[in-house]
Amino acid sequence: MELDLENPLSNVNDLFPAASTPSLFLLESHHMPTLYYINTLKATHLDISVRREAISSISQLSCKFGPFLPYLAITYLDRFLSSQGVAQPNTWVLRLVAISCVSLAAKMMKTDFSLADFQGDGGFMFDAQTVERMEHLILGALKWRMRSITPFSFVSFFISLFKVKDPPLKQALKARAVEIIFKAQLDTKLLEFKPSTIAASAVLSASHQLFDGKQFPSFKKAISSCSYVNKENMVKCTNWVEEIAMEGSESIWDYQHISSSGSEITTVTPRTEGDMKRRKINDYGTIIKTVDCPASKRVLIHGPF
Repeated sequence: MELDLENPLSNVNDLFPAASTPSLFLLESHHMPTLYYINTLKATHLDISVRREAISSISQLSCKFGPFLPYLAITYLDRFLSSQGVAQPNTWVLRLVAISCVSLAAKMMKTDFSLADFQGDGGFMFDAQTVERMEHLILGALKWRMRSITPFSFVSFFISLFKVKDPPLKQALKARAVEIIFKAQLDTKLLEFKPSTIAASAVLSASHQLFDGKQFPSFKKAISSCSYVNKENMVKCTNWVEEIAMEGSESIWDYQHISSSGSEITTVTPRTEGDMKRRKINDYGTIIKTVDCPASKRVLIHGPF
């Protein structure tokens, strides 16, 4: 069954019939990176650069498939790196992980694709068996919890607390909150917060931008009064989210502004990185590195994973 990020657990083999919002709050911690991984990213710029490189690859590889697929792939990436550690991986390994995360996300979202779609215009080339082996490694690391609970799973719930009656305005609020969530994923500071906390902060930030000052305090009180929300964490997260929301589009995503009139259009377009040199990887993980030099000087690099 196709994964819906707003209702990730609904009607899955009748194990979660009409999965309720309380169920999502109870299970969301199982879909987060470990605290060790988060602290490691805070402590070292090297690990952050590894994550950024992998996210850049995911953006490049999945730019044809809309914004939700790469978002899901990045959640897989963070959880996988969280379980495996962020050493200094070979560039080809990082590329392979990115391709495999995108492939798994596409399968979960029932997106038609071929492996060639994820190879990009430059960089390493992987055969199906190599990608499949990495996919199984990722599945094991994630304990087969692929129906990720993300902030999108909670947006409608928090908006419902506001009692907004105007449908266009409600849709504008949701669209703006979704836009903020996309931007927030790229900031390592927010990895420590639960998806529900990020959703609450995004909805609150969106309401701050779209509604007048008289309404905002009541919205803030509605979310703060929710029994599922840790108020201290929400305040901390909201401060970060507000900062991210007000920044220019410095991330790998481009966004079109959403007006408070309700006539919003959400466009998310991943930017691509510069082309890399063409490489080829065979069934056994052997890398043939092609460089601009005579054939007699081409280098073979062996790096089984």
